[in-house]
Amino acid sequence: MKKWIIIGIVAALIILVFVLRGNEDDWIKDSRGVYVEHGKPAGIPSYVLEQKEAINCASSLYDGEKVKGAIFNSQCLGRCGNYSVDIVHVPRIAEDNLAENQCLDFMEKKTSHFIELDNNGNVVRIN
Repeated sequence: MKKWIIIGIVAALIILVFVLRGNEDDWIKDSRGVYVEHGKPAGIPSYVLEQKEAINCASSLYDGEKVKGAIFNSQCLGRCGNYSVDIVHVPRIAEDNLAENQCLDFMEKKTSHFIELDNNGNVVRIN
């Protein structure tokens, strides 16, 4: 009888591990905060599409300013949907944290997220 109880407990623990581990085919964030595929997800959730659109928009903002001859230092480029787009140094320096170099929309909570780009337009961090 004890043998079957132990087998039942072990089986329950194995099932619990699989349930808590989550879906293998899902979207996860990489070290920068960018959503990437994990496995073969069936579809693209709206929050992933929103982020992808914001990244494309941020690249367009960057490219538009670059064409105008902008010198990228530590400044706000603008807004892409619910994301503020900011240029930062890599690695970050104190200048990046100054209020005058940050996006007013994010500081005033008009946007909920931000995208930080480096001087070359590469995504550094998304939150």
